[in-house]
Amino acid sequence: MSNKSRRISQLIEPFRGRGVDAHYLAYFDCFNRQLYFEAHDVLEELWLAQGNGPDYLFHKGLIQLAGGFVHLQKGRLRQAASVFKLAEANLERYAPDHERLDVECVLKAIGKSLRMLEETGFETNPLACGDAPKFNLHNGFS
Repeated sequence: MSNKSRRISQLIEPFRGRGVDAHYLAYFDCFNRQLYFEAHDVLEELWLAQGNGPDYLFHKGLIQLAGGFVHLQKGRLRQAASVFKLAEANLERYAPDHERLDVECVLKAIGKSLRMLEETGFETNPLACGDAPKFNLHNGFS
């Protein structure tokens, strides 16, 4: 088992047996703790395993969302905006709600970050303003 696989297994373990894929639950746990790189990796493992199924673009959009925040953490504001636009395009087809997630809320957060980046000429990092979104799943999952 690779170090990456071992790390992913550790991240998903607390979420096994909850009736929802542990990777999906671990994604939101990592994302909400601003562990965006880990969120990306956790969901990417599920996305790759599922192939081109009905949630392919949904999971891809969530992976891109986390990737955009990785770019913000590294101060790559233009790259973040580009990835946010890809995430937005992939997620909007699943609005308003999909897989216990308020997709409209996610799209609003993406739009807010994009506006801040673009209106300030890529001079203001939304994370530096304490503007890190958090998302919870419906029906008691988070």
